Amino acid sequence: MRRTVGEKPRRSWRSWLIGRPLPTADAPHQTIGKFIGLAVFSSDAMSSVAYAPQEILIILAAAGVTAFSYSIPLAFAIVGLLAIIIFSYEQTIHAYPNGGGSYIVARDNLGAFPAQVAAAALLTDYVLTVAVSVSSGVAQIASAFPFLYPWRVWVSVALVLFVMMVNLRGIRESGITFAIPTYFFIVMMYLTIGLGIIRWLTGTLGAVVDPPEMEFAQTLQTVTPFLLLKAFASGTSAVTGVEAIADGVPAFREPRSRNAGITLLMMACILGSLMLAITILAHQVSALPSESETLISQLARTVYGERGILYLMTIAATMIILVMAANTAFADFPRLSAIAATDGFLPRQLTYRGSRLVYSRGIMALAFIASGLIIVFQASVTRLIPLYAIGVFVSFTLSQAGMAHRWWKSGHLKAGEEKVERGSTLRFDPGWKYKMIINGFGASVTAVIAFVFGATKFTDGAWIVIILIPLQVFIFSSIHHHYRRVAERLSLEHFGAYPRISRHRVILLLGGVHRGSLAALRYARTLSDDITAVYVSIDPNEAAKIQKKWEIWGEGVRLVILDSPYRLFLEPLLEYIEEIDEQRQANEIITVVVPQFVPRHWWARFLHARTADTLRKVLLNRTEIVVTEVPYEVH
Repeated sequence: MRRTVGEKPRRSWRSWLIGRPLPTADAPHQTIGKFIGLAVFSSDAMSSVAYAPQEILIILAAAGVTAFSYSIPLAFAIVGLLAIIIFSYEQTIHAYPNGGGSYIVARDNLGAFPAQVAAAALLTDYVLTVAVSVSSGVAQIASAFPFLYPWRVWVSVALVLFVMMVNLRGIRESGITFAIPTYFFIVMMYLTIGLGIIRWLTGTLGAVVDPPEMEFAQTLQTVTPFLLLKAFASGTSAVTGVEAIADGVPAFREPRSRNAGITLLMMACILGSLMLAITILAHQVSALPSESETLISQLARTVYGERGILYLMTIAATMIILVMAANTAFADFPRLSAIAATDGFLPRQLTYRGSRLVYSRGIMALAFIASGLIIVFQASVTRLIPLYAIGVFVSFTLSQAGMAHRWWKSGHLKAGEEKVERGSTLRFDPGWKYKMIINGFGASVTAVIAFVFGATKFTDGAWIVIILIPLQVFIFSSIHHHYRRVAERLSLEHFGAYPRISRHRVILLLGGVHRGSLAALRYARTLSDDITAVYVSIDPNEAAKIQKKWEIWGEGVRLVILDSPYRLFLEPLLEYIEEIDEQRQANEIITVVVPQFVPRHWWARFLHARTADTLRKVLLNRTEIVVTEVPYEVH
């Protein structure tokens, strides 16, 4: 028999806060198109142009202002890297129409251990995405309003919690909410860059007036390959977030792969052009890296000639897109957590969808972890950046290596032959060699960059992530081992049946003789005739009263009084239960029945001892002992 439950969730403060609950049948209608998809999944990548050029200059500052000219070829190199990664992920999107994140690709093509490494790397990157993007957004607004600088940490935490609340309302609503600010940022950036290029070509651009102090400059060094590699590594934070669309293909409307692929190319064009233009114009206006005023702020006030309305609109748009960049992580972190939890590498609770058909527990976990990181690092983008990007380049490498192996497997199938894998269906592809070379080359490039980033940023804080990823893999393995062991113990294979219970012994706990204890006695009689009432005596006078009342109301059931001279309650009771347990015969079960008051008001529960809860926790690991709570309502 199957019945459809007609009961709907009651309205509560949660309904007002995150919206009315959605039925499961609404899930297909919660998908998004290219227009909103660009806002949901591309804000992280696009927002990186607000801090990636500045991070390049911060490293080059060690060699003096003359070294800033190297920022332009480094920007071109980063855009070239972006093209390689986009080209590879475009293939991944079409090969994995149900979502081809690094975890799934590595799991299906490289094995469980590389998949765990990919999951650890990506989850770490998503947390850092929220921390870095929100901290950078607050830094932008503090550039325009310096009085906010001392409050930057708590403003950042408040913004993280705001993004969390919006995402708890569902992916469709969060996408609609963030679509307008995303396109506002794109319009304002292209307006600023377009006007800046026109003024540069006409010779009216000039340089930054009253530039901020360059506090990052230390003892001047010479320009070395190591310094350039370190600057390049900092700038590669611009390509973080490009994997988000491949992770979130199921969120797109049909045809999912086509819509996701087009969105990926749109994002790549916007990101590449903005990265190059901002870097070139920042060099032309002689902008200086500083935490007190960002590169975007210096560029905007130089282009517009003042801190007028267009300057404020540019800063506001940049701040909003940086905060929205966290939305990409909020879209992908819960989804990846749910997939890993389904495979048994994370707690199963992360697979449950909330009332708005989103993975609520994953969303809240991301918000609280990222907020803790912001507080620890005091919302400093420069201190957070060294932790950033290692994880994403590790996941890039594993994803593309997995795709290269997938094409190799495809080439060894016969024409028309299919092989169903967990994440996709594998078919023969006549261009498998060409695609394998592309993904193999991409994997090699990103592996080298991951190594360069780890080596050049190791002493700046990258060692934390290098230690954290193996630690997470160990935790994943431990969780997986636990779930497998539980599944083996619960399996019905090679299992006959439990022997029939031949005897049932009941222990009835008494705190007094009243209506509640008599209700518990009535229930105990339905289980067995072998009932023992137990009372722990702390006061001899009170024990005498209990004994007298039980002789009247106890229906002939034997009463055992445990004298406790040291006024202990739980210890004598457990000692008695263990004594009975040692005398237990084969196929005999012991049930401890506990009367429990249920008061009308919730606050009154704190006025009564929760004996059943305490016993349940203590006796949890004892087999053949059952603790039963018999409620008695007190009106």
